[in-house]
Amino acid sequence: MDSRFDIVIIGSGLGSLECGLILSKEGYKVCILEQANILGGCLQSFSRKGSVIDTGIHYIGSMDEGKIMRQYFKYFGIYDDLSLQRLDDEFDIIYPGSDSTNSYSYMHGYENFKSYMISHFPGEKNGINIYCDKIKEIGDSINVSVHQSGKFTSGSMEYLSVSASEFIDQCVSDKTLRSVLAGTNVLYGGVKESSNLYHHAMINHSNIEGSYRFIGGTQKVADLFIGKIKENGGEVYNNAKVINIIADGDEVKYVQLADGRRVSGKGFISGIHPALTFNMLSHTPVIKKAYKTRLNYLPNTYGLFSVYMLMPPCEFNYINHNQYFFRNNNVWDSVISSSDKNVKSVMLSTQQSVTDKKYSDVVTLMSPVSSSLFSQWSESSLGRRGEGYESLKKDLASQIIDFSSCFNPDIRNAKCIYTASPLTYQHYTQTPAGSAYGFIKDYKSAMASLLPSKTKMKNLFLTGQNLNVHGALGVTLSAASTCAEFIGEQYLSKKIGNI
Repeated sequence: MDSRFDIVIIGSGLGSLECGLILSKEGYKVCILEQANILGGCLQSFSRKGSVIDTGIHYIGSMDEGKIMRQYFKYFGIYDDLSLQRLDDEFDIIYPGSDSTNSYSYMHGYENFKSYMISHFPGEKNGINIYCDKIKEIGDSINVSVHQSGKFTSGSMEYLSVSASEFIDQCVSDKTLRSVLAGTNVLYGGVKESSNLYHHAMINHSNIEGSYRFIGGTQKVADLFIGKIKENGGEVYNNAKVINIIADGDEVKYVQLADGRRVSGKGFISGIHPALTFNMLSHTPVIKKAYKTRLNYLPNTYGLFSVYMLMPPCEFNYINHNQYFFRNNNVWDSVISSSDKNVKSVMLSTQQSVTDKKYSDVVTLMSPVSSSLFSQWSESSLGRRGEGYESLKKDLASQIIDFSSCFNPDIRNAKCIYTASPLTYQHYTQTPAGSAYGFIKDYKSAMASLLPSKTKMKNLFLTGQNLNVHGALGVTLSAASTCAEFIGEQYLSKKIGNI
């Protein structure tokens, strides 16, 4: 490994890889350091019994022609190499209660979305139009034409201070429709008392603009990024855990790895959780202890408990949409708590078989769970958490499968089952307590967790979902914003918008 680079990037999640690719395209000598053996963060896939299992990104929005995520992937130079499957016109199906025959669909395209909802809730026509128009207005604030004008966003940030739940309630009065419109809140760590309209709108707008799956494993996406970075002269290292960020005054001089190596750079970007980043920063008068303490005490979102089910070959039909199951009509009450340990909601997503597209060889069930449920094992290591932990995982998996089978009985035919808890997620991503989305973005105190990409250290920058919207969309926008600190927003946004 070379000892000095233009840009040193900590972590190899989507945001870090995007920063590495953008800056290496612009001639910067980039080095990415990943603590784990497998590169890619939430893009990681793993293999079991011949099947590739995705761990994080189960579908991605805004991928239709002319939409913003497709534009970014074209700019990255990897779009033509992606294996993509557009989801059904009914891309998400919501079951807002225990009745498996009662479901409602999210449709691709706003006119289709409106028509469907109005046909099922004709008395709410005006409110549905108001809801959709506002969601589209917020989502369009980052569209391709905005980028072409020389900006990443045209505004709408004021909606960070507006409650998602209250906005939905203001638009429509039907309780079932309210639940349907909030039915995918797990995609942004939804909590009724805190979730903001900006995040709700960005996620739903993006999916309405074209939802797709990556075929053959999301690890392939990470590998495409890494390949391009290396083509551009960048260097990417796994098993390179950063343990200290060494500062001198208002500048970072180098990072120290667990094996003792030092890696120097002119600029440093951290794609890991901000609290972890500043905990590794050596003493400097520029960053006050109170600031580090505040980051450590900012609340994080809940975690996710995942059940990965390997299905017998050519038996389980591929489902080209996602399904959201709820125990009751209150879809905001969705998290397994540490007090009752009851499963309240599940998202079902399938992976298309690469050998026969009619079938699925992997079914993933995800349920939001309070990280505190696993706190007693927080200091343990992977594979050595003890019988109590394994028993809890087995119980939750059984509950999740039993509940989900009420809606889709065929999942009981799985030949093999694997599970992942928030602690699994923490092990591979280092995210505190295995939080699925990092800092909670509370509409009541929007500025408290709204971090800029540029820190008070002259050459230390942040990227990732803690800065902006959760998920692939927010991470990508954050990566562009971070890179703009080096090459300029107008230059970069126009380059992306006009590719």
